[in-house]
Amino acid sequence: MTVPDANVIQIAVDLACRAPSLHNSQPWRWRYSNGRLELFGDRSRLIGEADPVGRQLAISCGAALHHLEIAMTSLRWRSEVTILPLRVPTGPIASLRFHRDAHPQSHDFDLLTAIRRRRSDRRPFAPPPCAYSDELDRFRGLAAKYDVHLDSLGPQDRSALVAATQASAAARRYDAAYHAELYWWAGHDRSAEGIPPGALATASESSDVAVGRPFPTPLRGDSTRPRGPDQSSVLVLSTRADTQADWLASGRAFSAVVLDATVRQLATCPLTHLTEVRQSRELIRSLVPGAGMPQILVRVGQGGAPASVPETPRRPLFEVLSIE
Repeated sequence: MTVPDANVIQIAVDLACRAPSLHNSQPWRWRYSNGRLELFGDRSRLIGEADPVGRQLAISCGAALHHLEIAMTSLRWRSEVTILPLRVPTGPIASLRFHRDAHPQSHDFDLLTAIRRRRSDRRPFAPPPCAYSDELDRFRGLAAKYDVHLDSLGPQDRSALVAATQASAAARRYDAAYHAELYWWAGHDRSAEGIPPGALATASESSDVAVGRPFPTPLRGDSTRPRGPDQSSVLVLSTRADTQADWLASGRAFSAVVLDATVRQLATCPLTHLTEVRQSRELIRSLVPGAGMPQILVRVGQGGAPASVPETPRRPLFEVLSIE
């Protein structure tokens, strides 16, 4: 067999679509033809108020692309990825060819399992374990494969992170369109998209995460798990420039880091709101001078069991994949 058959592609794309995306919008489409798989950004699913230029759409697609590579490796196919210039808004942003020479190791299968286990946990975290410095070095190496710089912000940066969160919230306090959009995507039970109530933090949990995005408060009681102020480590992924190729690269790096963290029993949650508004993004940039443009931040720490956060819904495969 010189190219993957349709069944292999369906399995891999189904796993790729478990990737995290802004408000679980899943803004991607895939097309498979003559042994080539193309990835498209689906601008009909653009979160227009939070992401008007499509930066986070591209980051989400980059995360799905990395998930796809992990899935194909486990199926013994090596992915040859070509990032494409965006000549037209509806054109493909990446193209993949496959070679039947992958030799997956045990860690590759651990990452495959992590695709299903990973959750965006919006509750407060306990601090990372004592050996976390070793994990940080590993995370930096994973990000560097995509020419993405990874920094870890310490306790001394917490007040600046809170200030950036407050700046983001203040910029949107009276933005009715933003709040309508947020409430449409979050806090409702939908069969194929959005953030269900069970995946949102309760009011008291949210108050303990001072750097989190203010989401709608679900109509359920607080968890019985002991709570306290969030003590997570916050990672910043930055790129030298701010092009679509950089956004895709940061999405691939983001996926690599959160899947590896999941394998290592660490909880994660992206902080996308901190780079959506110019004032907060510049504040984050001042915390990592010389690193370039901050693209996405991630909380990492010790949380509850992943199964205690419900799996978010996904669009059916026939909506996102066409095979010609």
